[in-house]
Amino acid sequence: MSSSYLLSIVTFVYGLAALLYIVSWIFKKPLPGKIATWTTLAGVAGNTIGMIMRWVESYRMGIGHAPLSNMYESLVFFSWTIAVIYLVIERSYKNRIIGAFATPLAFLAMAYASLSPNVSDRIQPLIPALKSNWLIAHVITCFLGYAAFAIAFGVSVMYLVKRRAAGDAENRLLARFPDSDVLDEVTHQLVMFGFLFLSIGIITGAVWANSAWGSYWSWDPKETWSLITWFIYATLLHARKMRGWHGKRIAYLSIIGFMAVIFTYFGVNLLPGLHSYAKG
Repeated sequence: MSSSYLLSIVTFVYGLAALLYIVSWIFKKPLPGKIATWTTLAGVAGNTIGMIMRWVESYRMGIGHAPLSNMYESLVFFSWTIAVIYLVIERSYKNRIIGAFATPLAFLAMAYASLSPNVSDRIQPLIPALKSNWLIAHVITCFLGYAAFAIAFGVSVMYLVKRRAAGDAENRLLARFPDSDVLDEVTHQLVMFGFLFLSIGIITGAVWANSAWGSYWSWDPKETWSLITWFIYATLLHARKMRGWHGKRIAYLSIIGFMAVIFTYFGVNLLPGLHSYAKG
């Protein structure tokens, strides 16, 4: 079995986990939620094995690099980080309803990697700019940040939906959501975590850029949008700490921030620049 085949299977495992979380939420049945947790764990295990297999396969082909160098591999790792961080959140807050909004994101990332004709799963040699010891540090830190922001986005949507229906006492679906204060705090914790790793990712990327191209910063589209994303989340944290913002305004900033993440990740690949290899 090849790594690509195994990772394709993982796509459907994440999809099943998302479905089970949604079923547990809608029908108020704890059993599907428990099965969803174990299914997510199985997906993480398969995802981990698939990435290791792909790493081994690259060495067997005489290429030998970490599976973090192109769009397919980054999407696979993105899914893994979302699932892992979500499981930590679930264990910490003892609430599986968040899984109905978090695991679909892991599924969508894997589905795009496995099923999109625009994403190639071929293992390819690294271009010269990627042949650096900074590759692993830069990609891992950035995607830890992206994954935290992704889950914060899901939690922010939950907050806004719950707030909009606050006067509907008979809405049983929303009654199972965590309290608004809890959702607000989870969003804040995730954004702080993501902001830390995005900051480290930008720093390691700058050092890497200097070694590869002789300049720490070149205003490449991806660099520019990474900085815009950083400023959005910095504004969120500043507004919460210094201005006392909570609730709806923080949720909206979290959603705007994740839209910037999505454009940084996918949109800038349509623009010419030093990061154009990310399309592969």
